[in-house]
Amino acid sequence: MFGIVGGSGVVVNMIVAIIMHKLNGGTINAAERIFAIPGTDFWFRYRNLVWIVAFLVANTWNYQLNRSWTFRSQHHKSWWASFWPFFTIGAVSAFLGMWIQVLLTHPGSAFFLPDPYFNENSGLRSREYWAQLLTIVLTMPINFVVNKVWTFGHLRVKHAAPPA
Repeated sequence: MFGIVGGSGVVVNMIVAIIMHKLNGGTINAAERIFAIPGTDFWFRYRNLVWIVAFLVANTWNYQLNRSWTFRSQHHKSWWASFWPFFTIGAVSAFLGMWIQVLLTHPGSAFFLPDPYFNENSGLRSREYWAQLLTIVLTMPINFVVNKVWTFGHLRVKHAAPPA
């Protein structure tokens, strides 16, 4: 069930990414600089914004489906109380994922998705979309294991009803 929810989250994530890129003139503009990161030579780019917004939407989607379907229980904490551990785990994975995505899209990286297979001239071969998808696949196992053990498993055990 977690895999089905995760798969639907990938779809949600990709839809958000596609919409955001289209609203910004396409993936050709993904490297557009938004602001300098203080104290570094790095820039926060449009692709980073897309990654964060897509994560927030898909993470909330996945949380609700996992809570109500995959790890359903009558002994959950309140929605907000158990959302924050789920969000925290997702945010750590998202932060790691942002760096993976940079490695896949930065021309100077050894992991750069190469031309001519990946480019911004064709939607299905967009380096940005493939980097988004590959990064999700690489970070998904972290989310599954930690959420199963900590967010949902711990909450069920800790808050289970006492024996009759």
